[in-house]
Amino acid sequence: MEIRWDVMLIILGAALVTFLPRVLPLMLFSRIALPEWGVRWLSHVPISVMAALVGQELFLQDGKWAPLTSNVQLLAAIPTFLVAIKTRSLLGTVVAGIISIMLLRYWVA
Repeated sequence: MEIRWDVMLIILGAALVTFLPRVLPLMLFSRIALPEWGVRWLSHVPISVMAALVGQELFLQDGKWAPLTSNVQLLAAIPTFLVAIKTRSLLGTVVAGIISIMLLRYWVA
C-alpha cells in the first residue's frame, strides 16, 4: 500500500489544528492563577453551551419555531427534566428521556 503524502499532510495538519486550541489554553491556565470572578464566570460556560444546544433542538424544527402541540421532543423533555432535578443521576435522566421519547412517538405519531 502506497502512502500518499498529500493525504498524510492533511491528516497531520488537521491533527495540529485540533490539538493546539485544546493544549495551549491548558498550558497557559495551568501556570496562571485566575481571579475568583473569572473562575465563577467560567463555571457557567458548560451550562450555557448545553442550554443553547438543547434549546435549539427543543424549540426549532427546520430553522423555524416548532408548534408546541406536535413537538414530541419538547413534551419528552418535561419528564426528563423532572427526573434530572429529582434524582441528579445522568443514567436516570437518559433512561427517562429515552422512555419518554419512545412512548410519545408511539402515541403521537
